[in-house]
Amino acid sequence: MSDKMSDYRQKLYDVIFGTETAAGRNFDLMLIICILVSVGIVLVDSIPRYHSDYGALFFRIELTFTAIFTIEYTLRLYCSPNPRRYARSFFGIVDLLSIVPTYLTLLMPAASSLLVIRLLRILRIFRVLRLFQYLSEANVLTRSLMQSRRKIFVFLFIMLILATVYGCLMYLIEGPQNGFSNIPVSIYWAVVTITTVGYGDVVPHTALGKAIASLVMVTGYAIIAVPTGIVTAELANELNRERSMRNCKNCERAGHDANASYCKHCGSEL
Repeated sequence: MSDKMSDYRQKLYDVIFGTETAAGRNFDLMLIICILVSVGIVLVDSIPRYHSDYGALFFRIELTFTAIFTIEYTLRLYCSPNPRRYARSFFGIVDLLSIVPTYLTLLMPAASSLLVIRLLRILRIFRVLRLFQYLSEANVLTRSLMQSRRKIFVFLFIMLILATVYGCLMYLIEGPQNGFSNIPVSIYWAVVTITTVGYGDVVPHTALGKAIASLVMVTGYAIIAVPTGIVTAELANELNRERSMRNCKNCERAGHDANASYCKHCGSEL
């Protein structure tokens, strides 16, 4: 009996967590459709006109999707080799957060009239993040971001230091009489200026202050492309690494595109 249960759990695991089988691909496809439709219902329900006319229908549809996602979450816990690890993983937490708000409304009927409780259902939109695990391109991008996270952290730290220095300078030059009432406000102005956002709520008035502001603007234009360059370099390395891993079984040569089906050197099927 235990062997049959183990086989059943393994088959269920191959369908739910795997994409190699036809059943696994169909399961992922149906899950993606349910995610997109459920998020679409939440978005449409946020429009007052449609909520007043079809609010009850939307809520019934939401209950249906909540039941589907609850069953899926339970099955993932059941067939996972390490249920606790899955429950604590990023996607496990996203799965749980996407179904909890609806149950809060059911368990506390009086709270259904509260706008905050109703807005908690928007948490289901985070379930869209699960779509990224089905896209190999998204996985490549994710790995590239992870590889470049230290460089980006150092870059952001340097930007924070620059913003602090510029903010302190502007506080000394302009002062509270020109809108730079304190150092945090001055740092806020520096961040807005470096990122080329330019809200215009705090602006320099003195000639020296405008000169410093010009320097901050030039600095922003000079460094705004740095994070893009870091990620692009890591993305190119990741793509090259992925290509090098695709060796032809016939000629054993690498360098194939990620979506290639045949070897570009000998024509054999990859």
